[in-house]
Order: sequence, then C-alpha cells, then structure tokens
Amino acid sequence: MLNSTLRSVALPTEHGGWSLTLEPVVLGLLVAPSASGFALGLAALLVFMSRTPGRIALVDWRRDHWRSRSRVAALVAGIELALILASGSVAIATAEAAFWWPLAVAAPLLALEVWYDTRSRSRRLVPELAGAIGVGSMAAAIALSGGATPEVAAGLWLVIAARSVAAVTFVRVQLRRAKGQAYRTWHSDAGQLAAIGVATLGLSLDYIPALAVGGIAFVGLFGAVMVRRRPASTPVLGSQQIGLGLLVVIVAGLAVRAP
Repeated sequence: MLNSTLRSVALPTEHGGWSLTLEPVVLGLLVAPSASGFALGLAALLVFMSRTPGRIALVDWRRDHWRSRSRVAALVAGIELALILASGSVAIATAEAAFWWPLAVAAPLLALEVWYDTRSRSRRLVPELAGAIGVGSMAAAIALSGGATPEVAAGLWLVIAARSVAAVTFVRVQLRRAKGQAYRTWHSDAGQLAAIGVATLGLSLDYIPALAVGGIAFVGLFGAVMVRRRPASTPVLGSQQIGLGLLVVIVAGLAVRAP
C-alpha cells in the first residue's frame, strides 16, 4: 500500500513534461557543459518531479482534506526541496559566471503555473505555456554557468520557447481530436506560426543561427500537416514529440557550437 501511494505522489503523470523539462537541460549542456550546469540540470529535474507531491499536499491543505497520502506527498516534496537546494548550492559554488537573471525573469511564469496547479487547473493552455517557457530558462542559466555569453543564453531560451509553443498547442489539439472533443485546428496553426515567429526574431537579433530556425520551421510544418491527419495514439504522439524535441535540441546545439 505504501509503495503504491509513494508512486502515485512521487512520479509525475505528465509524460510530455519529462521531455519539455529535459530539452532545455540537454541544450544548455550541449552548448556549454560544466559541473555547475549538471547541478542546475539536476535541480530542474527535481523541480519538475516535486510538482506532483507539492500539488497534492497544497491542494489537500487548501481543501482541509489532510490524510495519509497528503503526509507522504509533503514528505516527498520536502526531501526533493532539500535536494534542489543542495544542487543549487553546488551550481552557485562551481559556476563560471552569474546565471541568475534567466531564472529571475522566468519566476513570474513559474509562479503563474503554480497558482493554477494549486487550483487543479494545470491542464489549461496558460499554465502549460507558462510552465514550459519558464522551464526553458534553464537552458540559458546552464549556458551562462558554463561561460556562454548572454546573447547565446538568450538565443537558447528563444529556441526552447519556440519549441514549447509549437509542442503545447499541437498536442492539445491532437489530444482533443483523439478524445472526440471539440477542437480548433487554427489553435495549433497559430502555435506553429508563433514558434516560427519567435525563432525568426532570434535570428534577426543574431541570437539564433539559421540552422536552428530551420529546425523550428520543420517542427511547425510537421504540426501543420499532422494536425490535418488522423490523430495518432497517445504513446505515438508522445514519441513523435520526443523525437522532434531531440531534433531541435541537437540541431540548435550543434549550430551554436559550430565555429
């Protein structure tokens, strides 16, 4: 019984969240690997994992419905918080340069997501976009901690932001289609156009290389085509998004590192 309770409160059920959390970590480390960056990446993963027990504990506390599951969730969240603080301390101690500004800029977005989380409304578009874009700041922070320039760091965040907007809007429409719910194809199309627009802005500022913009454009084209075909099953949809995320990360990372 305890093991099943522990699994239910400790493991996030948002399968896409694993990819959207790890993509900025991998991108940042690919561009500027460092001990500090690895520590920040671990902290990012722990933050994602702590959302589930933290949400359970906060929701149960707000509803005055404290029970054994709530206590297990609070304990798991507390342990993960301690590990996050430890990882953050290692990152600060070993960083080659200050990396705090992307995290500070992203803080309101992450706070907005938490606000929706505690009200059991995390599946809405606003918190999903806010959370994905906010977590994307980790790519910039990791790059800065490894000695990258602010321009490179900002470019990496723009790449992840574009990728997140494209993924979130496309997946939401596809899931609604698969469940037979009402949907609007243009919601996904708007997301793909917005993603390409963000990437193009980064290119115009000389923050993002052209090859990375090409990767985002490919993702946008894929979304525009697939949203008009029969929706794939949830596992296939997840696998497609993981593959597209890896494509964007690898292409962008190698393009930035290229001389």
